Amino acid sequence: HAEALLLALKLRQANLCACLPPSRGRRMAEGDDCGKCELALCSEPKDCPAGTVLDRCGCCPECGNVEGQICDLDQGNHFYGQCGDNLECRLDADEARFGEVPEPQCVCKSQESICGPEGKTYENICQFNKAYATKRNISMKHKGPCESAPVISVPPQDVQNFTGNDVIFGCEVSAYPMPHLEWKKKGSKMFLPGDDAHISARGGPQKYGVTGWLQIQGLKKSDEGIYICHTKNKYGATYASARLKVIDGILCFVFFIWM
Repeated sequence: HAEALLLALKLRQANLCACLPPSRGRRMAEGDDCGKCELALCSEPKDCPAGTVLDRCGCCPECGNVEGQICDLDQGNHFYGQCGDNLECRLDADEARFGEVPEPQCVCKSQESICGPEGKTYENICQFNKAYATKRNISMKHKGPCESAPVISVPPQDVQNFTGNDVIFGCEVSAYPMPHLEWKKKGSKMFLPGDDAHISARGGPQKYGVTGWLQIQGLKKSDEGIYICHTKNKYGATYASARLKVIDGILCFVFFIWM
């Protein structure tokens, strides 16, 4: 199955090459004679966030393809280009399941997070290198995520609904170590849901944070108010709030009939 996908990909690239005008450049021609390598004639590539690779003749440097960019899976091909530093060309198996010819893309060899010098966490070494491609003498703080106080990346939103209906508040927090998240209603000292059966709180960890949801079922007028998402870890604490407005469904129905 993998050989069939590779063959289909080669045929696709061959057809694309045949359709391109000669001016598209030397890299895309498969049968050129490279000749002797004259380094003095090579131009210096600029702004290469993934570093440089050698051209198809193994002579001059050119920009390597970045993470997520289409690449040449077969080293004998020189159509899309080769992946840059810390990257490798892979097929996306998920696309093949839907009967499509998958596009090979550059994927970072390591998926370990990196803590940058400014205290920002990068998904992997490739993202870190891309961010600092134009700066010199920059080094990571350490491997793994940066330790930080919680930041609410997606706060709960104001909502209004009719009595008897259900509503859900969401709160997404980024932090490392994993933060603790709780809900309160303004004016109450008790954390939710407490012993109230029509209110439930749930959530789960993400890669470097946590997401929480507060669900209120069968709305009552007494549920109206401000709901607060509290979060903390050993580096700090923060909160965000949203307002719930409950509209009396019976009064609304009577008004509609009267109209």
